[in-house]
Amino acid sequence: MKKSMVLAVLTALTTISLAHADDAATPGDPAKAQQIVTSVCAACHGADGNSTAPDKPKLAGQHAEYITKQLMDFKAGKRVNPIMQGIVASANLTPDDMKNLGAYFHAQVEKPGAAKDKDLALAGEKIFKAGDAATGVPACQACHGPTGLGIPVQFPRLASQHAEYIYTQLNNFRLGQRANDGGKMMRNIAARMTDQEMKAVAEYVSGLQP
Repeated sequence: MKKSMVLAVLTALTTISLAHADDAATPGDPAKAQQIVTSVCAACHGADGNSTAPDKPKLAGQHAEYITKQLMDFKAGKRVNPIMQGIVASANLTPDDMKNLGAYFHAQVEKPGAAKDKDLALAGEKIFKAGDAATGVPACQACHGPTGLGIPVQFPRLASQHAEYIYTQLNNFRLGQRANDGGKMMRNIAARMTDQEMKAVAEYVSGLQP
């Protein structure tokens, strides 16, 4: 089971890499995103991308390509979230706007987070670093890196992200409510995780320091 999961991860990685090769070749302009950030994004995510609301993700330091893809997926209905879909539609964001926003938030410095429950974080660390061979859950660091920095284009940065947001996304993947993961990779992984395991990983990730 573990071998098949590794193969699935590699297959998804290749698919995502090819799908976004063109986007990565033409970076956005952070300066051109400033007005949109001020008028649209800052209320929830902060002007510098450091959201203080636990259910709103920090965007500071996130890979530009990942942010752009999520915005495009919201607009196309591939990622379902009534609030974000409404914002993308009402702001009438163009593909260039989305690239510029990705570049803007990537250039911001994320403020470090801290785990609140040390015991829960320790349990999450084991899964993050080694996975669970018994249930076929691979180590999170295999794709997101040992310090949660992720891989540009393919996998998002997780370090210091709000625990509540991470847990919600894992649960959405498990329930199939979020389905914009290439090759169903995250849906397959989350389906093998218990609710407690997801909370533990989320808690550990919230305190990860690059």
